[in-house]
Amino acid sequence: MIRHLLVPLDGSPMAEQALPVAADLAARAGASVTLLHVVERHPPKAVHGQPHLGQADQAEAYLAAVAARAFGPNARVACHVHREAAGDVAKSLVQHVAELGPDLIVMSAHGPVRLRDRLSGNLAQQVMTSGVVPVLLLRPGPAPDAAVRFPFRHLLVPLDGQAEHEESLAPAADLAALLGAAVLLLTVVPTRGSLARHGLVAADMLPGASREMLSLGASAAAEYLEGKVAQLAARGLRAAGRVLDGDPARAILHAADQADSDLIVLSTHGKAGTHAFWSGSIGPRLLRRAKASFLLVPARPA
Repeated sequence: MIRHLLVPLDGSPMAEQALPVAADLAARAGASVTLLHVVERHPPKAVHGQPHLGQADQAEAYLAAVAARAFGPNARVACHVHREAAGDVAKSLVQHVAELGPDLIVMSAHGPVRLRDRLSGNLAQQVMTSGVVPVLLLRPGPAPDAAVRFPFRHLLVPLDGQAEHEESLAPAADLAALLGAAVLLLTVVPTRGSLARHGLVAADMLPGASREMLSLGASAAAEYLEGKVAQLAARGLRAAGRVLDGDPARAILHAADQADSDLIVLSTHGKAGTHAFWSGSIGPRLLRRAKASFLLVPARPA
């Protein structure tokens, strides 16, 4: 369940694209929201063409104005400014996750650079490395003023048959119930040819898939998904399962396009797994090419 949202803001309109989503989710779930700004040591003069919030008092006034503008009168919104200048904003954000205790971080994957470049070694990666809190990474449309596709209507959840990666199912189900969205569960059975072409691609994204799914086969994969679909249906959710074979990244992108998925829910490991996820394999390929937003859920060892 969503009880507390954390929204990091840097003062730019691009980062503020996360606000309507956070406000809507908070209203639906009855959750509280914390708006966070970390004062940066030696900050740039501008962020995405906008003046940078370099002073704590300035940041506090900004967050207060944003809270009044973006949230309704009954919303429970707190503003938090880390007043001591931080040399590492991402590290400070991770520390505030532990301090403030959110159960979901909502942030925009914004900026003129490609999504993969934006995330490489940046906030989302370091937050995921903490392996504690899911990150809702919102992807606006290609136009400069394009909004995020929301509310989400079609969720795609890739699974690989391992219990530890089923951590994505619960938050996906919660969001689907909250938004009235449909859920498509997808299992990709890597072919030997795809594994040969891409080496450890399957293991990078879905550790163990190259071993388990090759032996499991399409028939057993379909049976596995049927059980998961039944669990979601028992909650009153619209759910379906699909099995594809071939290259996992291409199959996931194909399924997302066919289903018009506006949110892809991925379960990733903590430190070691996150490093693999972001290190030039399936994860960056999906983030670079998919049109959807992402919910990145920390996987916990079985």
